[in-house]
Amino acid sequence: MELWYTEEHTNNARFSMKVKEHLFSGQSDFQKVDVLDTYEFGKVLTIDGLVMITEKDEFIYHDMITHVAMATNPNIKRVLVIGGGDGGTVRELTRYKDIEHIDMVEIDSLVVEVSKKFIPLTASKLDDKRVNLHIDDGIKFVENKEKEYDLIIVDSTDPIGPGEGLFTTEFYKNCYNALTENGILVNQNESPYYEKDAKAMIRSTGKLSKIFPISEVYQYNIPTYPSGHWLFGFASKVLHPIKDFKPEVWESLGLKTKYYNTNLHVGAFALPTYVREMIDSAKK
Repeated sequence: MELWYTEEHTNNARFSMKVKEHLFSGQSDFQKVDVLDTYEFGKVLTIDGLVMITEKDEFIYHDMITHVAMATNPNIKRVLVIGGGDGGTVRELTRYKDIEHIDMVEIDSLVVEVSKKFIPLTASKLDDKRVNLHIDDGIKFVENKEKEYDLIIVDSTDPIGPGEGLFTTEFYKNCYNALTENGILVNQNESPYYEKDAKAMIRSTGKLSKIFPISEVYQYNIPTYPSGHWLFGFASKVLHPIKDFKPEVWESLGLKTKYYNTNLHVGAFALPTYVREMIDSAKK
């Protein structure tokens, strides 16, 4: 008997992968968490039936959510990661020797526990001595923080369930206050392709552009997310991801990456016309 996992991307489009074994299924207070071992994509973490990461293409997401900001400001010392229970974002951050402190705030301890047990590829650095893991609500955690972080990464699920509050104006304002003068916010910014995802992207982009003096969007291609075309938001008080980018500084660190490079850094901000039109409309 063949076992297949199928994710509904829209009412009219689905994505399937053949499964070797269903390794874990559990229900937390917040969501349903599953781990599958698949033939094509290796181990797959899903939440409420949606793919969060796969072993085969997780490097794309984690490279781009991390290295764009780190290459824009090589002097980042203190980082806050909201979400990211699989550990992949923290793994990439710990590669930077100059980072002194990482707070990771994940609302669901089950995601962390399952990732450590079944997907050490991403969770291997959660025990780094610079990492402080908080099982807490990231929305509340960032309240009343003042200029504490050089970088905030919102490594969130879609804006439903526990992730919904991570796309609000109030949350973004709190992040602004929590950032230092040269601080950067990077947020998971959905996809421009399918209508539901695009609406969430437009709302998020519009809110950020009204709070941060610098607000940009950049893209990456990841096969296992709906449509394969996804975006991150980049927001800052003073640093621009292209104008203030010094590629030679990042290259001098000697970090080996599978997706990110300094040419791609610049190119990722060159968006297709239909995406640029959406973003321009969101900023009006």
